[in-house]
Formats: sequence, C-alpha cells, structure tokens
Amino acid sequence: MKMVMLKRIKYYIATSVWVFLFCVCCFNQSQAQLKAVKIWNKMFNDPDTTKTSKFIAYPTLAYSPETSWEFGVSTLFIYHANKDKNNRLSEIGNFSFVTLEGQYGILFDHALYTDKDKWFALGKLKFLNFPLVYYGIGPDVSGEELAIANANIISIRERLLRKVYGNWYFGLEANYEQLSGISFDWFPGVQPEENIQGQNGYSNLGLGLGLVYDNRHNVLNVRHGLLSEIGYLMYQPAWGSTNRLNTLFLDNRMFFPLQKNNVLAGQFVGQFSQGVVPFNQLSMIGGEMMMRGYYLGRYRDKNMIAAQVEHRWLPFPFSKRLGGAVFAGIGSVSPNLNFNKLLWTAGGGLRILIFPQRDVYTRLDVGLNPDGYGVYLFIGEAF
Repeated sequence: MKMVMLKRIKYYIATSVWVFLFCVCCFNQSQAQLKAVKIWNKMFNDPDTTKTSKFIAYPTLAYSPETSWEFGVSTLFIYHANKDKNNRLSEIGNFSFVTLEGQYGILFDHALYTDKDKWFALGKLKFLNFPLVYYGIGPDVSGEELAIANANIISIRERLLRKVYGNWYFGLEANYEQLSGISFDWFPGVQPEENIQGQNGYSNLGLGLGLVYDNRHNVLNVRHGLLSEIGYLMYQPAWGSTNRLNTLFLDNRMFFPLQKNNVLAGQFVGQFSQGVVPFNQLSMIGGEMMMRGYYLGRYRDKNMIAAQVEHRWLPFPFSKRLGGAVFAGIGSVSPNLNFNKLLWTAGGGLRILIFPQRDVYTRLDVGLNPDGYGVYLFIGEAF
C-alpha cells in the first residue's frame, strides 16, 4: 500500500478508551467489585428505567499527519420530550478537540423532537481550524494528494420542520458555509492549480424548503422505519452569499427487521448543484457515514449519488451487549449527470450496547476500498 495513502488515514479511535469499553462489557460483574465496573454501571447500565434522559462524556485520542496528536472530548445527551417515552428519542452530541499543531474544532449535531413529535429540528454545526486534504475535482482525479488546504471553517446546517400529516414534516432549511484564512500548501512536484473556486474564501447562506417523511423512533439505532428527505437550497447575493448557486438534496433510508436483533438497513443519497460552487461546497464522497473508508472529499464535484446497505446484529446471539455489522456501498461524483465511474467500499465493525434501556450502541467501523481504508469510532449508527 502506498505510504501516501497510509498518511491520510485518521484514527478516530481512542485506543485506551475502546479497550476499556470492550473489557468491561465482557467482564463477569458477579465475580468482582472493581471500581471501574461500578463507574461503568453508573454511566451506562441505566438501572433506573424511569429516567427519560442520559448524559455521557468521554475523552478521545487521535492522530493524523496533518495535525499530529489530537486530544478531544465527546459528549452525548439523549432525552424524551416532556419526559414521555412515547415521544421519539432526541439526541444532542458534541465533539471538541485541540492538536499539537495548534488546530482546534468544535462540532455539534442534534435531532430534536418536541412533545407528540409535532416539531422536528435536525442540524449539524462545525467550527474548525483544520487542514483539508485536496485531491482535485472530478471522478477521475489521481490517487495522490495534491495539497493541504488550511482554513478556518464555519458550517451550519439546520432544518426546522412541522408535522403536517401522519409522519410527514414540512418546513424551512438553511445552510451557512464560510471559509476564511485559506492557504494551499502544494506537495513537492505538484503543479499548483489556478482559479480554484473559493480559494480566496467565501461566505454563503442558503435558504430553502424541506419535505421529510420520518417514522423512526430511535434515530441513533433504527430497527424498523423509513426516513425520506428532499430539500432545496438557494444561495443568493441578495441575502449575503458570495456565490450564486442552487443545491438539491435527497436522502432515503430504510430499515427492516429480519430476525430478532437482526436489522437490514439501506440508504440512497444524492446532492446536485448548479451555479458557481466553491471547492468545499461541492458534493463529496467519503466520511464516517456514507462511503466509509474514503477520506471525506477524496472525490468531489457538482453532483453526487451514493447508496449503501448494512446488516446489523444488535447484539450477537451469544452476547447481551456485543454486536456487529457488515456493510457495502457504491457512489460517484460528476460535473454533470453522467455518473460513468462507480466507486465502491465495504467493511464491517463491532457494536457495544452502552445504553441498554434506550437501545443505543457505540460503533467501531473499518471501511475498505481500492484507495485504502478508514477507521471510525462513534456513538450511534452511521445512518
């Protein structure tokens, strides 16, 4: 495997934390009274089934060639609106980090339901000072890294939707993207590209509408249900955008129980843009959710389609807390709608049940593809 591909792998796992979780899950609590087990029980076992909320915080450690060592803290808060477990499970997550290179970031994501699930707020916020590995634009870029794009990044994506009938929601969507302080550090021997859209920074606000069908009860671990979203955003100079562009989003997710504790899940997504699209607002392949194993942005262009399927054992028949999953995906990017080059990824991972009363797992996934692989550790399923 090429050394350059090994360099780009980001280890999203804190090894010591994962080993601790795995060992405690497998430990026979009836034969020991270790303090660590008591702490585990207090945080994760949910002995009081009357509680309608739960909070967890844990440290993380990661390494990347662009950042050196990365130290962080992750938190997760889950609850039921109005303390009623008939309401869908809401979640608020946070990840904050600093690196030995002086970089830092704060990420928030949330899926919030009000009482009786009348309102639904879904969003993700990112505030980063972080390098972006740049490979070029298009489906036929080479496998070599071209540059590191250093930038200050602000990204806010929000949907506020109102139930209109049954499980149908309709409402407003907004997206704000800002890149500032950009500098491209080109690798030796690489001819620097000129006129990269957005290379001097930009600030784009998109406003639009969204229509969602959602009958999931637990967004962190769906065992049966359907999510279907279509959203349309317009970015206009009239409301402060640097660029004029339009973007259409599609996201469809299906979940089928096969046997007890076995779930077959599938997802199809698409993102299609027109107009003047900055390089970091192009549709991208990769990341911890879709096309796992590819560096997010390894392939980018105006249009993208991707699909994945995953079989989950939650948990395995021989364990109360340990489970697993296998997955595969295909996708492509294109400057138009001719998706001639299909990319593939496949992999698997382990699952550990951390909130038994709320059916919430943490996952450790490894995704493989012709370009290399990626490792991911997160609370909640990829989709």
